[in-house]
Amino acid sequence: MRLLVVSQYFWPEDFRINELVSELTTRGHAVTVLTGKPNYPGGKVFPDFTATPDSYASYHGARVVRAPMISRGRGRLRLLLNYVTFALGASIVAAVQLRGEDFDAIFVFEPSPVTVGLPAVFLRASRGWPIAFWVLDQWPESLAAVGAVRSDGILRVVGGFVRFIYSRCDLLLSPSRLLIPRIRTYCRMGQRIEYFPNWVESAYAVTRQDSAPEVPDAGGSFTVMFAGNIGEAQDFPAILAAAERLKARDDIRWILVGDGRMEPWVKAEIARRGLDDRVLLLGRFPADRMPSFFRHADALLVSLKANPVFAMTAPGKIQSYLAFGRPVLAMLDGEGASVIADAGAGYSSPAGNAELLATNVARLVALSQSERDGMGRNGSDYARREFDRGALVDNLEVWLADIASASRPEAAL
Repeated sequence: MRLLVVSQYFWPEDFRINELVSELTTRGHAVTVLTGKPNYPGGKVFPDFTATPDSYASYHGARVVRAPMISRGRGRLRLLLNYVTFALGASIVAAVQLRGEDFDAIFVFEPSPVTVGLPAVFLRASRGWPIAFWVLDQWPESLAAVGAVRSDGILRVVGGFVRFIYSRCDLLLSPSRLLIPRIRTYCRMGQRIEYFPNWVESAYAVTRQDSAPEVPDAGGSFTVMFAGNIGEAQDFPAILAAAERLKARDDIRWILVGDGRMEPWVKAEIARRGLDDRVLLLGRFPADRMPSFFRHADALLVSLKANPVFAMTAPGKIQSYLAFGRPVLAMLDGEGASVIADAGAGYSSPAGNAELLATNVARLVALSQSERDGMGRNGSDYARREFDRGALVDNLEVWLADIASASRPEAAL
């Protein structure tokens, strides 16, 4: 098939869409990626890209077309401008640079913002190419959940915008079964929605890396590790409250690998609560180095705030944690907690329940190493069974072929 991938983020930025594009080209599909200039997460366009943009025009056989846009920078106004200018820039580039070309289908990657769907909607209206839209961030609910938008009026406007985009898609893909009913509220009657979860990224499936030298020797301590975004949604007040409950135990430490908007607050709270020798904040590292950090972990922590929209999704890091084969500690509700329970890979506590999280850490410490190893094996077995990239992309190929043939009935004859 001839496929157009629309994604605001793409290589050399580190997102799952990179692996999907590589997989599709390996399978013989002709892929073009319509994306922006790499500037995530720092907010500035990568210097290497600025110096030699032509060296980023192809990725594993896929052609990469870059749209002009304002970089993320700092602050909410700059971020809004980043979203809007990509949508407009990509629509203009699509009209000019893709003129005379033909595609069987468009695949939209949407971790956020939903405005990434606008160039695809424009192309569907002007060229008739069907759209498959992967809903990885459910607007407007997620905006309200993290406090980014508090006005009910603005949220209703955003909801109408989401309905405008979803209703013009031929296929919507949900990373969670629980999220499907919520997506359906923004769709036309009978619109097609399929379950398409995150897969285990190849970087996290690699276990044969040396241990990261940035992690101090544990000295026999049990290490709880969090890796990823240090943001509002992850409920760090509850995580630090759990760490504070176990403060007297010198056989337990917490390691945070990542960065985000909450990082300054977390750093200040670690000092205020006297947790400097219990909670280590190491900063952000490339995804392909994460296995070297995971090797230091006795348990891997995933958390989300108590909110109905968060309960509908399982964070993508769960697949990575499971694949690595360490016990998982979860402090969240809904889909994510169900995955941990189904896998038999660790202990879960309700979102925001710092007391039970601390209790579960102590429970894991009390287990034998063989019992913890058994949890880890359960997790890795489950990840291979449920989140294998090859099997998931097999399904995606069928769905893309379906919408392509439906939009051009003569191609199926």
